[in-house]
Amino acid sequence: MDKTASVNSQDFEDLQKRDGDTVQDEQATNRPDLFERGALDPVYQAKAHLIANAIQEIGMGKYQWGLFIVAGFGWYSDSVWPLMGSLILSPVVNEFQFNSPFLSLALNIGLLVGAIFWAFGCDIWGRRWSFNLTLLIAGSFGLAAGGTQNLVALASLFAVVVFGVGGNMPVDSAVFLDFVPGSHQYLLTILSIWWSVGQLVASLIAWPLIANFSCPIGSMSCTRADNMGWRYLLFTLGGMTLLLWAVRFFVFPLVESPRFLIGCGRDADAVAAVQRVAQFNGRTSSLTVDQLTAAAEKAAADDVSGRHSRKVLSQSSAFHVDHVKALFETPKLAWSTSLLIALWGIIGLASTLYNSFLPFLLANRGAQFGDSSYFITYRNQVIIAVLGVPGAFLAGWAVEQPYLGRKGTLAISAGLTGVFLFATTTARSSNALLGWNCGYIMYGVLYAISPEVFPAKDRGTGNGLVATATRVFGVIAPVIALYANLSTAVPVYVSGALIIGSGALALLLPYEPRGRASL
Repeated sequence: MDKTASVNSQDFEDLQKRDGDTVQDEQATNRPDLFERGALDPVYQAKAHLIANAIQEIGMGKYQWGLFIVAGFGWYSDSVWPLMGSLILSPVVNEFQFNSPFLSLALNIGLLVGAIFWAFGCDIWGRRWSFNLTLLIAGSFGLAAGGTQNLVALASLFAVVVFGVGGNMPVDSAVFLDFVPGSHQYLLTILSIWWSVGQLVASLIAWPLIANFSCPIGSMSCTRADNMGWRYLLFTLGGMTLLLWAVRFFVFPLVESPRFLIGCGRDADAVAAVQRVAQFNGRTSSLTVDQLTAAAEKAAADDVSGRHSRKVLSQSSAFHVDHVKALFETPKLAWSTSLLIALWGIIGLASTLYNSFLPFLLANRGAQFGDSSYFITYRNQVIIAVLGVPGAFLAGWAVEQPYLGRKGTLAISAGLTGVFLFATTTARSSNALLGWNCGYIMYGVLYAISPEVFPAKDRGTGNGLVATATRVFGVIAPVIALYANLSTAVPVYVSGALIIGSGALALLLPYEPRGRASL
């Protein structure tokens, strides 16, 4: 008799489901490597395979979905606080009477220092400290910024706020990718929904506060008592950021990345971390220290290059150039890293030049159209933010499609974004300007593809390099704005051309992470 004939229909369905899950897990586990032979330390690569298989064995469970939420807090904060410089720019200029790009300059300097410090640091002292401290710094100093009395104090406190914020994108993407199964790496793209949520929440709160508690646009005399809206906004968002930090620190049991731990030679700790995640998910893991040791010994014996070393990461507070050298180990890897740095730099310049002054541009262009008010300006900002939410899901779907993948999606979305920005120059009303601005849609793919093509042992450093590039050019953007007329279309033309160029550059990336395991 056939085996399945002796079981009832429910048992048969369960058996089919288990068999289907097994096939799916095996397909995910047997994904080809992203990197060519010789690109990674062979001992690390052998261990990383076992860690990747163990994470896939555990599956996408409660721990990963919880991490999707708390890592998303970093995307949220990285969206909210740099946007603050833009949202409060008009009322602050009215009150303190200064050249508007100076506030953006302070913000971008803080972001630059934060990106370097936290991103490179997480490959030295681990992910947990960086992950848990960034939001605490941002929330605390964000609250303090709301009580400032002059531009110097505001700019200084804002620089410290975004020093904390600047580490969120590079660190949180590394943390999330270190724990997510290979079959679900596309979720790193969808994680950008938190970036859109941050823009939406900040804009929704700013809309009533600044519209109702600010001096009129262009007023010649503006006192603190008549201009409390931007301060209320900082108090609110500072408190919200501290709440998010508390959830991260006190509620979610973040464990150190097992990929980071094997890079330090701490195999027993790596196995313990995997077992903790498995236990949290209600699963078991078959990974053992003996398996890691055996894989390392075999890889070392088979290696003829002499490159391997047991400890490829620092266990001290000293930074070593080996972190950077590893990202340029082969010509293909060096080309990939160089292109990503260039991409982040170009898009950092274009997006900062445009986004940092968007409400200011909307208000000024609205004045030219004869329909300028804080109400219309921030209403439009909310609408733009709302459309970013479905955009994140669309990007998450597109990056998994054949013939598109990460590179194709990034190239197409960047090209469309540039076209829409050029089209804004044809607007003859605030509503038309709003319509074209709703097409600004490219961030999620760029934020996803970069961590995927950096090996985990150097992922913080790689994220740090690209984040530094975008922050350096972010500092240049307000300097350009100091000498450009923000009431004209000049920043728009520059931004659009740069973004279209970055889309073409994306097609030259040598690695396509779709369908391949990130190590």
